[in-house]
Amino acid sequence: MPIVVNVDVMLARRKMRLNELAEKVGITPQNLSVLKTGKARAIRFSTLEKICEVLACQPGDIFAFEAAPGSSTESPTEEDTAGAASV
Repeated sequence: MPIVVNVDVMLARRKMRLNELAEKVGITPQNLSVLKTGKARAIRFSTLEKICEVLACQPGDIFAFEAAPGSSTESPTEEDTAGAASV
């Protein structure tokens, strides 16, 4: 998965346990565990905001994008999109 979740890294830096974070954020430890393992399909901005507030971090400290090997992360060029507009 190209989105990497670094909640465990931030927890270690803050010397905080998962259960403590879950309690302070107001979500279940199970839901936080799903997020931590990268199995979550979505996260509410309000939950992300609370996590960042409690951990005193930015969303970019929690999430990172890693391109899959062989995939292109370049934006399409004007030539690539020219034909699509005329269809």
